[in-house]
Amino acid sequence: MSDHRSGLTCFVGRPNAGKSTLTNAIVGTKVAITSSRPQTTRHVVRGILTRPDAQLVILDTPGLHKPKTLLGERLNDLVRQAWSTVDVAALCVSADAPVGTGDAYVAAELARARGGSRRATFAIVTKTDLVSATQVAQRLAEVAELGEQSGMEWAEVVPVSAVTGNNVDLLTRLLIERLPPGPALYPGGEATDEPEETLVGEFIREAALEGVTDEVPHSIAVVIEEMAAREDRPEDRPLVDIYAVIFVERDSQKAIVIGKGGSRLKQVGIKARRSIEALLGTPVYLDLRVKVAKDWQRDPKQLRRLGF
Repeated sequence: MSDHRSGLTCFVGRPNAGKSTLTNAIVGTKVAITSSRPQTTRHVVRGILTRPDAQLVILDTPGLHKPKTLLGERLNDLVRQAWSTVDVAALCVSADAPVGTGDAYVAAELARARGGSRRATFAIVTKTDLVSATQVAQRLAEVAELGEQSGMEWAEVVPVSAVTGNNVDLLTRLLIERLPPGPALYPGGEATDEPEETLVGEFIREAALEGVTDEVPHSIAVVIEEMAAREDRPEDRPLVDIYAVIFVERDSQKAIVIGKGGSRLKQVGIKARRSIEALLGTPVYLDLRVKVAKDWQRDPKQLRRLGF
């Protein structure tokens, strides 16, 4: 096992920089929910890639941002904790927007955290499928300048597309090369160490995020109240009962999530159930309700109740 490598890397960046989609692409299965909405990721998700010669554990982190709520502060704390523990940190910058103040903020924070460390720091230009080759080249130049401005020496700068797979294998190889020698950290066959209930709640939240107005996404949280196999089912026809609550902060948001005559909530259930059944490998009965937890993002007691 002397040639075997194992270790942790984390993907960091501003909100909506493509971190979760890239994590899923490298792991080869869906372990992190994705959305066009910023701040979709709300906890550190571990994606595990196991190969005969290596095990790469990816920490997909929430987008680092200047927080406006207590929830935002706690998410930032998760990011800072993650990059202090990994062998390789990787700053993700989206190719479809110029490098801006949000990227500079993350780079400066990352430079402060890893300035005295010999551990490698990558820069990854994501979403290259959305722009021209000229724009990719421009973004790479901006990332190089960002490194100079923040005092960060990039170990590697890699443009990738998680959607088309372009350079995903190259990035994976480069990350693995920077890991220390050692045995696997997790049993083979595991794609994540997330509990099934956590993944189920995330799949419901992902479905609920789709198509809502700008005021709603940050206010959505999901709690799984009950999840168990139905006892009276025959072995060849199992069914898992899931009872979940979607929390929002205001009555107006509750009406949006439910939709006219419950139409939108029904669609959320259909979409979420597909992902959940693929995860569990069994049919699911999904019961969704929507409740108001007023201003929960700013309330320490409610944050604890909702798992933050």
